Parts: sequence; C-alpha cells; structure tokens
Amino acid sequence: MKISKRDKFEKYGLEAVPDSLKQSTWKEFAIIAFAFSVNAGNFIVPALAVMQGNLPWIAALSAVWIGAVLAFFCVSALSMPGALYGLPGQYILRAFIGTWLATKIASPIRGLTSLYWFSVQTIGGTFILQAVILHYLNVQIPFALLAILIASLMAFLALVGYNAVKKVTRLFLPVLIIGQGLMLYVIFTEIPITNTRVSSEASMHWGVFFFYMSLAFVQYISGVSASSDMTRYAKSVRQGFAGMFFGNSAGYFITALIGTLVATHFQSINPFVVLSELAVNPFIGLFITLSGLLAMISINIGNAYTGGFSLLNTWPALGRIKSALLFGVVGIILSCFPSLSTEAASIISLLGAGIVPLSAIIVIDYLWIKKGVISEEQLINVISGSYKLNLAAVLTFVTMSIVYLLIPKEFSPGMLVFILTSLLYLLLKQYLDTNRR
Repeated sequence: MKISKRDKFEKYGLEAVPDSLKQSTWKEFAIIAFAFSVNAGNFIVPALAVMQGNLPWIAALSAVWIGAVLAFFCVSALSMPGALYGLPGQYILRAFIGTWLATKIASPIRGLTSLYWFSVQTIGGTFILQAVILHYLNVQIPFALLAILIASLMAFLALVGYNAVKKVTRLFLPVLIIGQGLMLYVIFTEIPITNTRVSSEASMHWGVFFFYMSLAFVQYISGVSASSDMTRYAKSVRQGFAGMFFGNSAGYFITALIGTLVATHFQSINPFVVLSELAVNPFIGLFITLSGLLAMISINIGNAYTGGFSLLNTWPALGRIKSALLFGVVGIILSCFPSLSTEAASIISLLGAGIVPLSAIIVIDYLWIKKGVISEEQLINVISGSYKLNLAAVLTFVTMSIVYLLIPKEFSPGMLVFILTSLLYLLLKQYLDTNRR
C-alpha cells in the first residue's frame, strides 16, 4: 500500500473535522469493522463456550453472537456524535460523564486496554510469522527484532491516521474473505476423518448460555468510547451507524461460526494454527496463516489509532502526532515481552471493573437522558472545558466498580453490572438534578 504525499499525517486531534472531509460511506465503515473482526483474539470466547461451557456449537454460536450484537448496537449508536460533530469519541465523552471522569479515568483505562491488546496481538502474530519464516525459508529471526518491525509498521500506519486505516483494510479485505472461505473449506472437509467431540457430551444449559452471552457483550462494549474516532469522517449519521453495525455484526458472525466449529471438532481456540496445519495443500495452509497475520495487522492499527486519541484526551497539549507517536513507542516496547500475553490477564480483568460501569454510564446518558442529542450549550461546554464534574457519574462509577470486583467471576458480572450501573446512574442523575433546581 502506498501513502501519497497528500495524505501525510492526519492533523485533526480534538478539534472538529471540517465538513469537506466527511466523505466516507457506510461501505467503507463496514469494511473497516469487518476487517477488525476476524482475528485470533476474537476466537477465544466462542471457542471457550464450546470447550469449557460444554454448549452445543449452535448454542455457543447463538450465545456469543447475541451478546456481541447487543454490544455492537451500543457501539454503533455512540458513533453518531462523531458523524454529527466531527469530534473523536474520547473527547465527546466529556458531554456524557464530565471532563474529570473522561480525562482522568475513562481515557487512561481505554489507553491501557488498547496498549494491552496491541501488544498481545503483536506477540501472537510475531510467533506465527517467526514459525512461517523458519518453516519455509529455514531462517531463525530473533523474536524481539521481528516484533519491533511488525509493531513499528502498525504504529506508523496509525500515525498516518484514518486514511491509512481505510486503505489498509480495503486492501486486506479480499485476502481476509478468501482466508475465511478456505478455513470453512478445511473444517468441512476434515470433520469426517477427525476425532470429534461426542455429541452427547455437549448439553444446553441456559445459565451457561447467558454466561457466555455476557462475556461476548463485555468484550465489545468498551468500543462505545472510541467508535466516534472513525465516524467523524462519515457522510452522515446513518452512513456511520449502518456501516459500523453491519460490518461488526457480519464479521463477528463469521468469527463465531469458525471459532465454535473448530472448538467442537478440533478442540482448539486458535483456528488459524490448527486449520493451516490440517490443510492438505500447503498453499492453502500458508494462505490461512497469511490471512491471520493480516487480520492481526488490521485490528492493531485500530488499537493504535484509538489508543492515541485516549492519550490526547488526557494530555491535549501533546497534539495528535505526538500522542500517536507516544502510544506507538510504548506499544513497540511492550511487544518485545512475550510473557505479557499471560501475565497481564489479571490486569485486564481489573480494567474490566472500570470499563463496564463507564460504558453503561456513557450509553445511558447519551441514548436515554440526552435522547441521542447534544445541545449547542453542552457542545460549547465540551469545547471550552466547562464540564468539570458529573457527580452522578463519579458516584455511580466508584460504586459499581467495587460491586464488579466483589461479584465472583464465575457469575459473569459484566452484563449484570452494566444493567445495575444503568439503573443506579438514572436514579442518581434524576435525584441530583432535581435537588439542584
């Protein structure tokens, strides 16, 4: 892919994108969202629904897809402010949860989460690429060197900005679609001759069904704080919403289908690895591996792009270029430590205690309290920095974060805490607003 001189680096940070640049259609957003969907990290929950939840594959597929679609609806709805006002998601959060909570809590949490996934995705992709190079070229490249090269490429593309994200995902899309088709081909040709799970071992339990539905919901609901980062370049609200929702939903359906089938018949959580090894034709196996690497690059460009806006919202003085550079440098360094992929799991679990309550407050404030409309006065308050503290949001966040940590993990607190947070915030907001009058 060639970046023209006209593109250079995206210069719009927290300021609004001019109307003349709002030219992206729903198809372009659908391509971006679809390209982000099919990656190794997204196969984990569908596979676990089969392998640990013991659900039949059709029940596992239904559970995780329903949970994900509910989250994608919220994510798509929160893309609307970006299309309306041309502002990034992290910045517009100030109108929903107040400047203090948005800059001191929400953006740092989003930034850390993006950094973690950027690093873990890079680590996983580096291991795959290292193995492919050794197998086909008989050359052993040091892990750290390969990780730095891959991470630097993705960080640079994120630094270029939205145009790079759009062009890369459009370029990768045919390979990703063909790769998914080949994965399904290998699955259905290998099922008859492979030892599969005995069908009687899998059983339908509604408690388990809702548990994995909740896990899928929680995995994607954090996107509500960043979806406007992309749709600020949309032609209209409808174009942004439709593209994000269709692309995410369709992409995840294919992901969940492949993930549950591979878990059912091959007992693996990584379809890229197992299917490339099972492919009779080595070129098919190589193509599947290539599609996995391109999927990793796609999602990681998105992680780096939105992660840079998280830093920018906390430290506006950095500017977009410096914040993107800082995110990229830290991401490259962390990608050199393979142990991070296992040691940081507990950190992400703790971050969930902040992500879920914040996401619920954002969704309820925008869709229920503000009815999907930000008034001119509220918009001026955001731009001028007058939104200092949303007391109802702060009290709700602190309370429900503690509740999240107290609920045992086996009860899947994510969706429950999301619902409870929504109710508590509505009550507190109404009470405080009434007393303020």
